[in-house]
Amino acid sequence: MKILTVNEYLKNTYGKKMYKLALSCSDTCPNRDGTTDTRGCIFCPNGASDGFAQSCDMSVTAQIENAERLVANKNKNGGYIAYFQTFTSTYAPIEKLRKCFYEAARHPDIDIISIATRSDCLGDDVIDLIKEINAIKPVWVELGLQTINPKTAEYIRRGYSLDVYDKAVRALKQTGVHIIVHLILGLPYETKEDMVRSADYVGKSGVHGVKLQLLHVLKGCDLEKEYNEGKFETLTLEQYADILCECLTVLPENTVIHRLTGDGAKKYLVAPLWSADKKRVMNYINKRIADY
Repeated sequence: MKILTVNEYLKNTYGKKMYKLALSCSDTCPNRDGTTDTRGCIFCPNGASDGFAQSCDMSVTAQIENAERLVANKNKNGGYIAYFQTFTSTYAPIEKLRKCFYEAARHPDIDIISIATRSDCLGDDVIDLIKEINAIKPVWVELGLQTINPKTAEYIRRGYSLDVYDKAVRALKQTGVHIIVHLILGLPYETKEDMVRSADYVGKSGVHGVKLQLLHVLKGCDLEKEYNEGKFETLTLEQYADILCECLTVLPENTVIHRLTGDGAKKYLVAPLWSADKKRVMNYINKRIADY
């Protein structure tokens, strides 16, 4: 099986490799401030949605420069993607979002703006702003859907229904941005068929890219308690690779695959522990895909 990886897409489209610079412009989300919940998603640690991103207390320019220094030795001739990653990156006053996104778009080192958000945080004013930014630099919008199964969505406390995702995709298509959808494989109580149906639905919704993510149980999230109580088991590497390949087969051939798994920070990782050996995991997954 042949897939279109994000590195191939970037090389074909921009002629170079690019590194994502993890930035912040929001410090909360509807699942934390009481709008839909106060506990966050069941798999999200209390600290933040990503421990590697720069602090939103700094200007976007300072965040970019700090992040560049961290990868400078690895990126001699590459480009940079400004990745607004933490929490929900469109969940802030519109003027704050405007300042952050414009500052990133006008930075000379930035080639692409990538905005991670929720489908229920894309009001008309945000959609209009994203369209403005896309006229300056290409914009990717990443939607954390995770699953199309309504029971699972309720269990993980996603906080919105599938029709909200559908509406967000329709609105984003009108702006000309690239839409990337996150799916988690291995959510408790889901079958392989459930996960493949989610991938098939996302592929048919006409998005540009997909991130397929292994479920990690991390210290400090509510999912850890359920795991420790023996209420569910995480996937083995073999199970994950099998489900992953099935999901890839139902996606359109031109879908850009932005992620094949994922690796939680080792100091917070509770399960599955095999995922900490990233080199072994990727070698196994790539071989399974090639042989599929």
